[in-house]
Amino acid sequence: MPDGACYAFPTAAETGETMSRKKLSVDDELQQLQREAFSYFLHETNPANGLVIDKTAPDWPASIAATGLALAAYPVAVARGFMARAAAVDRTLATLRFFWNSPQGSEPDATGHQGFYYHFLDMRTGRRAWQCELSTIDSALLLAGALTAGAYFGADTADEHEIRTLADALYRRVDWQWAQNQGATVTHGWKPESGFLEYRWEGYDEALLLYVMGLGSPTHPLLASSYAAWASTYRWERCYGYEYLYAGPLFTHQFSHVWIDFRGIQDAFMRDRGIDYFENSRRATFVQQQYAIDNPLKFAGYGRYCWGITASDGPGPDIIKVDGVERKFFDYLARGVPYGPDDGTIAPWVVVAALPFAPEIVLPTIDYFVYEVELKGVNPYGFKATVNPTHPDKSCNPYGWISPWCFGLNLGPTILMIENYRTGMVWRLMRNCAYITQGLRRAGFGGGWL
Repeated sequence: MPDGACYAFPTAAETGETMSRKKLSVDDELQQLQREAFSYFLHETNPANGLVIDKTAPDWPASIAATGLALAAYPVAVARGFMARAAAVDRTLATLRFFWNSPQGSEPDATGHQGFYYHFLDMRTGRRAWQCELSTIDSALLLAGALTAGAYFGADTADEHEIRTLADALYRRVDWQWAQNQGATVTHGWKPESGFLEYRWEGYDEALLLYVMGLGSPTHPLLASSYAAWASTYRWERCYGYEYLYAGPLFTHQFSHVWIDFRGIQDAFMRDRGIDYFENSRRATFVQQQYAIDNPLKFAGYGRYCWGITASDGPGPDIIKVDGVERKFFDYLARGVPYGPDDGTIAPWVVVAALPFAPEIVLPTIDYFVYEVELKGVNPYGFKATVNPTHPDKSCNPYGWISPWCFGLNLGPTILMIENYRTGMVWRLMRNCAYITQGLRRAGFGGGWL
């Protein structure tokens, strides 16, 4: 079926199947979710340069963050038998060679500058797309994927040696201090037309990975004071009986954990609170479920087995009266809990990516999404990005509006966080990365495996 097609998902009653007959074991279900999600990176990538399309819409550009997630996913695919090692080496080398050889400079159509890269790149040429920003966080995700590849492909062959060399060179080329723009914290990015963006990475979010990577650089590291400056902007809150470091969208509690095992290690902030960032993400996950159970805005579907609110696409922009209530629906937006924005849109993938933190509530929710409301259907990449049971358009699924697209930024964490839950593979690889451990120590982390 063409991308963006409306899939008419059959219900269990229509197929004559019951949940008990269809249900797989937990391990088989997780394996299937990983395999389906990895198919995105097999089929939505330009093999000539390794660039991964941001989403499955016509003429869409590549995302450097999705490309970084692909680089981290290839080792998992090899270990799981989804991809031959030789094919993964070829794909990884094509990607790393492209980024190393692509034009760096202040020209408006370059691929990157100061070791960073533009958020979106043309799938074919690899040049900047849409006059987008040079993105510090998306560059960090790209480089984390490169370091994962360098940590995994350790064979004494010319190709795997080149992977390690290129991954190291790409990381060492980044000028992290430049991205501070003489400020205490790191800027969101830069544009050749207007200079540095107004916003900086402040307040707890996925930038935890960015700061650790920037502090670990042996060439152009962030100033040690930058981490303390960032942490000084945190918000500690109490919600639904849980005290935790607040960030609204659930993905912000996950992305850094794709690569770094925060169990048992603490920085100064967490030492004062008596927990670690892993426990913080666990609490944030339970807050998400409790918010859905409480359902203060009375959206359809929300409950114990239907939750997961994050930055995602949606059925808007639109304002529609539903059951006598005027509802405002958004398109792509950083939805969050408990303060919103919230328009009734649920992202199944972000629940899957919470698996390491709270399997006791994630696994039943996966079952609900798969078997009760059948949110995978015939989609080749597993779950579509989002569902909205409140929106009146139920032409694709009687349960609610279904996103027509799949996103690499969603499917990468699906693969990698399932693997961290099953084996801890990515965490183990990055524990042995000297740049990550150095960055953690410079940020003040200690204890546990450090």
